[in-house]
Amino acid sequence: MARRSYDYATPVRRVLVALLVLSLLAVFVFWRIDSPRAERMRAAFVDRFVPSLDWAMAPVTAASRMVSGFQSYRRLYAQNQELRRELQRMTAWKEAAVQLEQENAKLLAQNNVRLDPALTSVSGVVLTDSGTAFRQSVLLNRGARDGILDGWATMDGLGLVGRISGVGETTSRVMLLTDPSSRLPVTIQPSGQKALLTGDNTALPYLDFMESPENVRPGDRVITSGDGGLFPPGLLVGQAVQTSDRRMRVRLAADYGRLEFLRVLRSHPAEQIADSGLLIRPPEPGLIGPSLPAAPVPAPAQSAGAQAD
Repeated sequence: MARRSYDYATPVRRVLVALLVLSLLAVFVFWRIDSPRAERMRAAFVDRFVPSLDWAMAPVTAASRMVSGFQSYRRLYAQNQELRRELQRMTAWKEAAVQLEQENAKLLAQNNVRLDPALTSVSGVVLTDSGTAFRQSVLLNRGARDGILDGWATMDGLGLVGRISGVGETTSRVMLLTDPSSRLPVTIQPSGQKALLTGDNTALPYLDFMESPENVRPGDRVITSGDGGLFPPGLLVGQAVQTSDRRMRVRLAADYGRLEFLRVLRSHPAEQIADSGLLIRPPEPGLIGPSLPAAPVPAPAQSAGAQAD
């Protein structure tokens, strides 16, 4: 039977731990002694060893710099987001100024024109892009509790993005103009051509059902026509372009690559006229068509005496 070797590691470990505890206790007691000689010894110890511990403080210094840099990055990120919101508002005002300049030229010769002041908007943040190969849509952090209704138009800072196609309590889905099921009546300026903007899962939806395609030129301005009452008229969509397939498409004004904030335009339905009798008198009920000629009146019968003569 083999003899077990003696374990020297355990006693040595115990002795080293005891020496370490005694050393730390001695340093603690020495550091607590209130004496001028002990104070000079402590000062000499600090002057001798503390400057040489810069290498030990390097990780702490680097960590503190990283924390301060991260805090500075957070401040810069917050300022960047605020500048983005401000830029969105400014571009929206720029587009509004362009539209007002065009309308002003038409309204100079008119008086008492009442514009609709009820077209306001609700701003929201895009939560996620839920687009697929067969569906182009995003989610917005505004829902029914914010008064969002299905069918309202959505814009980024400058151009039309799409419309609300589903409303939840706190979120809503925005169907983009590039979605294959998107159909939007538009007007092409300056020719005034009417067309239908159809999405096909590409960044350039195409123009369909144009009355006179030869009057449309690349670079023409494309805006909503307001036909159907779904979108307000005059919203900027983009510019007409002609692709290699000789088809007129639209380069959208909205920046689809950076959809972060969207404006939902509150649309109000047109006033419904309930009583049409005050405008056009309904026809009298009767036979439809031209009136029949009057029946001839029969001659009076002659008396018997006259016949005898």
